[in-house]
Amino acid sequence: MKNIIRGAALGLVAVLALSACGGGDDGDEKNPLSGGGAKGTITVGGANFPESGLIGELYAQALEAKGLKVSRKFNIGAREVYYRQVVKGGISVMPEYNGALLTTSVDESSTAATTAEINAALKAKLPAGVEILDSAKAEDKDSVTVNPQTAAKYKLKSITDLKPVANRLTIAGPSEFKTRKQGLVGLKAKYGLEFKKFQPFDAGAQATLVKLLTEDKIQAADLFTTDPTIEQKKLVVLEDPQNVFSAQNVTPLVNKSALNADARAALNGVSAKLTTQDLLDMMKRIAIDKDDQEEVAKDWLKKSGLA
Repeated sequence: MKNIIRGAALGLVAVLALSACGGGDDGDEKNPLSGGGAKGTITVGGANFPESGLIGELYAQALEAKGLKVSRKFNIGAREVYYRQVVKGGISVMPEYNGALLTTSVDESSTAATTAEINAALKAKLPAGVEILDSAKAEDKDSVTVNPQTAAKYKLKSITDLKPVANRLTIAGPSEFKTRKQGLVGLKAKYGLEFKKFQPFDAGAQATLVKLLTEDKIQAADLFTTDPTIEQKKLVVLEDPQNVFSAQNVTPLVNKSALNADARAALNGVSAKLTTQDLLDMMKRIAIDKDDQEEVAKDWLKKSGLA
């Protein structure tokens, strides 16, 4: 799915994490992403979960269809790792989710919830050297998802319903879910939830989380809402009336100096066509049918008239 040997990927994440902690020039020189590639090459990034790699591949192929030179840097870690690299120019284009970008990297205190509110806040507060391009209609939110037996046992439909029972349940998710506002911090602040245990996993371990949920080894998990196995396994995504998880439109985050007008047009063209159903369909091909992301991206771009 990622076509990258996991050991090598983890090693790269470790290198990046170390460099992200430092602020000196020496660390930047050693950072494998400190340069954006050969002059005139657009470096497209991808985070450490399959959907980000897929969207990165959509961006890369759309740019190549315009005759632009592209290099790929996929599976490079969480936002806490890659955001600085976009700001510095080591990554030219990064698939992002606008709501999470705002509250984790740009303005942790923001209460913006809608697509328009979030994008306005980002445009006002992003560093001068970076910008967001057009957002897609496509969204992929974090969620609190439970297995069907837990939903039935406690009559769960909403995150609100967890208040009296959360202290009996184990919830799992990416390690950063523990400290993010759109995570356990927000769930405690807005719903008063205190879970029995939080079990951290790599962000790419969605299949593992689904397996543990279906086996009732965990009772709740932070799953991405475009994960096709949610429907396949009859898992229950709890409603979020307090909007802990804000709008999460797929949005290109770019380093301004790396892109010309043709590149911007190519990326905005993807955003203009991409829907949530498209993401669900493509992720089904990747997660369940085990198709290569390159072919999945190629097929969608051709169908959408972008390649």
